[in-house]
Amino acid sequence: MAVTVNLTVNGAQHTVECEERTLLVQLLREHLGLTGTHVGCDTSQCGACVVHVDGESLKSCTMLAAQAEGANITTIEGLANGDELHPMQQAFHENHGLQCGFCTPGMIMSSVDLLKNNPTPSEQEIRHWLEGNICRCTGYHNIVKSIQACADKMKAA
Repeated sequence: MAVTVNLTVNGAQHTVECEERTLLVQLLREHLGLTGTHVGCDTSQCGACVVHVDGESLKSCTMLAAQAEGANITTIEGLANGDELHPMQQAFHENHGLQCGFCTPGMIMSSVDLLKNNPTPSEQEIRHWLEGNICRCTGYHNIVKSIQACADKMKAA
């Protein structure tokens, strides 16, 4: 059975017809072509699919698209301001917070939400917040360093 979903994604309104069993991550990738949100595990364990739904980070593989009716969604593509990277994206770039890049969109989206809730997190708080995001390449050291650098930069601004 098909459902019609009305939502705002990265500032643009969309009306999408999809199967009622369609996940939000599938709607974003397959119907809207926003492939920056990754599907890693299909079990809500890895965090590669994190987006912001009404300002809160959420694993988009855990939400049906129909549940996003009327929601305001921000994906990794929506963080940048044109060609200007979001401060968190820039911090990951400058501090080598990525290797293969597969987990990076989810890490960045989770990290932006962390700093919204806690602008000056300790290393332990950062590591705790990221427990739902898996990186198989970096050992997390440069990811934590990137988040701390962004927090310091935003605090100074």
